[in-house]
Amino acid sequence: MRTTVTETSDSTGRRRPDDGIRYAIVVVFLTGLRRRNPAAMVNAAFALAGTYLPEAFERLVGVEFRPWQRVYVESAMLTHSAGMLGPYDDVWWWDHLTHTHSATILGGVVHVLSRRGGRDPATRVLAVVVCAGVLWELAEYAIHRGADALGIDPVLVSYGRTDTALDLLFNLVGAALVVLFGDRVLTNLVPPRED
Repeated sequence: MRTTVTETSDSTGRRRPDDGIRYAIVVVFLTGLRRRNPAAMVNAAFALAGTYLPEAFERLVGVEFRPWQRVYVESAMLTHSAGMLGPYDDVWWWDHLTHTHSATILGGVVHVLSRRGGRDPATRVLAVVVCAGVLWELAEYAIHRGADALGIDPVLVSYGRTDTALDLLFNLVGAALVVLFGDRVLTNLVPPRED
């Protein structure tokens, strides 16, 4: 039987970082529940589900993440959900961090799939991250406006044109990081080419 890094404890029974990140997201959910903050609760629920994406990607594509890669992906889920408890409003750089972090994950997936298909990933990474960023901003705006019209708290908040422009800029920063460093840090996810 093959043991992969998808398990949450190692061979000695010690807990892995996956557990700590998931527990922290549950704490965000419970804090949102206690504060009656539906945005934090909904985002935490989606974030918790998102921590299982590395496992799904491993099964779907037939690769194995390094432990740091798994923590990197899962920590993006934590920073986003925790942001809904106040850091998005109170910490000026929090939104920039989460957009850059998330863009590197999406860009990394595109990079890996492009390399596995024998294609140059650079333009694909940039195109997918830009398009996904625009779609995200439109969805954020629509959800916020719809919630306002219904008189309920929005689960996503649109802060205006300047914020949208900065979000798209930091998405590009994340895409650029993948273009620059993807071949160095994602080699384990791309099988060697047989010529």
